[in-house]
Amino acid sequence: MKNIGIGLLFSILWSSASVATKFGVRSAAPLILANVRFFIAGIWLLTFSYLLSKDKSYRLPNKKEWKQLALFGFLNTTLYLGLYVYAMKFTAAGIGSLAVSINPLIIVLLSSWWLKRHPRPEEWLGIILGMAGVGVATYPLLADSFTTIEGVILLLVSMIAVSAASVYYATIKWELPNLLINGWQVFLGGVFLLPATLLFADFSTTVWDGTFWYPVLWLSLAVSIVGLICWFYLLRIDTVKASLWLFLCPLFGFFFAWWLMDEPVTIYTVMGTVLVIAGLYAGQRAKLMR
Repeated sequence: MKNIGIGLLFSILWSSASVATKFGVRSAAPLILANVRFFIAGIWLLTFSYLLSKDKSYRLPNKKEWKQLALFGFLNTTLYLGLYVYAMKFTAAGIGSLAVSINPLIIVLLSSWWLKRHPRPEEWLGIILGMAGVGVATYPLLADSFTTIEGVILLLVSMIAVSAASVYYATIKWELPNLLINGWQVFLGGVFLLPATLLFADFSTTVWDGTFWYPVLWLSLAVSIVGLICWFYLLRIDTVKASLWLFLCPLFGFFFAWWLMDEPVTIYTVMGTVLVIAGLYAGQRAKLMR
């Protein structure tokens, strides 16, 4: 029951990120929202690790680990979350949650390229179904101006970035605790994003009100910290079974988007979600049957 509770909590927190981001970009440019979120989450995690924890394994990274953390942070935070937050300015919240769910399918492709093996037929089927599902769910939202083509493209590029980060993460034999890895990668990702924020973000339109701070704190503390702690816990138990909780993200995501943002739930939404879940199952079926 404990694992089920943690899995449900992860799915709820992870799927809430797109709605929280949509609220936040009403008061600030996407890059400003992203940078503030990254620094709050990174500083909180590093402060806890180095000042509040008594665990002696919480040490400073060595030279090799700095390079690994920098590359992981650039892919997982600067590119993925930076592009994701920016894309949510032009994309419906429900689509954001749906797109996140196709990560395991993209990881299959990138892993195959990295390991130089051909994807199995069921993996190709999963990828095709997943992409088709996103397309079906997106179609009516394009006509209603909830989503733009540019937003969808940015969203898909961000999904490729986080999938690449996941593949890279899996190839490294990490010796640092998970909290330190997460703290440093999100903080360094914020540092790498800062020049773009200072150059391109419009600070004059930023309103430092509750519509900005409540989403930022939710994204920083609930999603980036609690959500990832749940995810790392699930991964330690069973990597394949952990991915099953991504199946629920589209369902919770569309529910939050309908409930909090009045985004429409149509037959296209249902069909698209079913296709994505079917694609996830098809792509992961061989692993789940082991």
